[in-house]
Amino acid sequence: MNAEKHANRVLFLNTLAFLVCFAAWTLYAVLITYLQDHQVVHFDKGQIGWLIGIPILTGSILRLPIGILADKIGGKPVYIAVMVIAGIAMYLTSYASDFTTFLIGGLAFGISGASFAVGVAYTSLWFPKAKQGTALGLFGMGNIGTAVTALLAPKLLDSVTRKGEDMAAWRQVPQIYAGALIAMAVIFALLAVPKKSEAKARTMGELLKPLANVRVWRFGLYYFVLFGGFVAISQWLIPYYLNVYGLTVAAAGAMSIAFSIPSAVTRALGGFLSDRIGARSTLYIVFSVVSILFLFLVAPKMEITSPGEGLLADKKGVVTAVSNSQVVAGGVTYNLKARGEDNVGKYDSETVVWPVFHSWQEPSVKVGDTVTKKQILARGLTHVYFQANRMVFSTLLFIAGIMMGLGMAAVYKHIPTYFPNDIGAVGGMVGVLGGLGGFVFPIIFGQFLKATGLWTSCWFLIACLSLIAMAWMHFSILKMQHESADVHEADEIPLKPVAGVR
Repeated sequence: MNAEKHANRVLFLNTLAFLVCFAAWTLYAVLITYLQDHQVVHFDKGQIGWLIGIPILTGSILRLPIGILADKIGGKPVYIAVMVIAGIAMYLTSYASDFTTFLIGGLAFGISGASFAVGVAYTSLWFPKAKQGTALGLFGMGNIGTAVTALLAPKLLDSVTRKGEDMAAWRQVPQIYAGALIAMAVIFALLAVPKKSEAKARTMGELLKPLANVRVWRFGLYYFVLFGGFVAISQWLIPYYLNVYGLTVAAAGAMSIAFSIPSAVTRALGGFLSDRIGARSTLYIVFSVVSILFLFLVAPKMEITSPGEGLLADKKGVVTAVSNSQVVAGGVTYNLKARGEDNVGKYDSETVVWPVFHSWQEPSVKVGDTVTKKQILARGLTHVYFQANRMVFSTLLFIAGIMMGLGMAAVYKHIPTYFPNDIGAVGGMVGVLGGLGGFVFPIIFGQFLKATGLWTSCWFLIACLSLIAMAWMHFSILKMQHESADVHEADEIPLKPVAGVR
């Protein structure tokens, strides 16, 4: 019973520490946007992209070595060290004044993102295999730190700067975050119970050997799409709402939590489902739904005019009358489809889910013209208006966030199943790839936006990668079935019976 109490205490502390670290890890998405919006700094779009992404890059790259270190010396001392280093770096960031110093600050406090690898290795040691999916799902709820920053950081910035009247006071915000990191490190040091892997000591080569297994990289792709996509979208949504829907930074941060909170909270459910129906079955559902939802979001807010149905002459003749409603040619009167009222503005205060079409015809001939049979008398025009309603958009993102949270937990259910003695190394590598997604996606999103001029182009990328990940998973399962490979019943439930495999 004492061991169970210790396990639950460690799980709670791990999750709380991960929440604090994750909140700090994503601070730049709000802070840099806020400072740029209030003209405290003057960075171009490329520099803003680098500053927002650089902590994500640091936290991603360090996940592998820190995960291995947690395996070797234990999760408690490594977790404390991560929070202390991140706290000091965050405090020093409050003195940043230009691009270079902000960049260095982000590189340093980005270590907070590596806390995930420590938490996975440390949590897994305390729970049996049958409960690891649920435990890791609960730990993953620390992702909610993203929502905490998105919701509270803008309000905190408004408060300390008196809504922009004293912008120099913005420096208090990273200092507050630094204080939270150090305080959490102290609590962790006092209450966490030390424990490390009981596996015999191994060389670095032995620790890294599992990374040669292609399965690790397949899991990494799943996490690249789901976790990397989650981190990237959580940050991308703030400028997205600003530009597409004209919201303020504070309002955009509040709206973005409709995506980030569900994704964080449902990781626990994802772990539970993975323990019950298998991680693979959970991922099939996740990738299918995510692909469909993001494809729905590809259609942009738009207002276009396109060629429509024209009007042709029935016989040869001379045009004797032309108006907006009629054309008379060869003694035949042709009625035109009137344009009528096309006031798109009236839809602004309404919820328009589907595109609105309005068609009309305009004369293309004049009095005195001689026309032949089948010659066009009036060209057709069609006006298409698609509102991309904000609430509909946010609802679809809400559902996508739920599914991505389920999927993230399912990915990490795979790791202790297949690599029980290498959780730190494999979990760290998968975490590296997932974190790199959080760094790479915003850059690609920006390039897509620059190339197409469409903010919604980012959703097409996520949808395509989800389909690719699901296809790789499916063909891998079919191959394992064909070869009668070891298919773990808690992970890869066969699509059809395989000899010797339940």
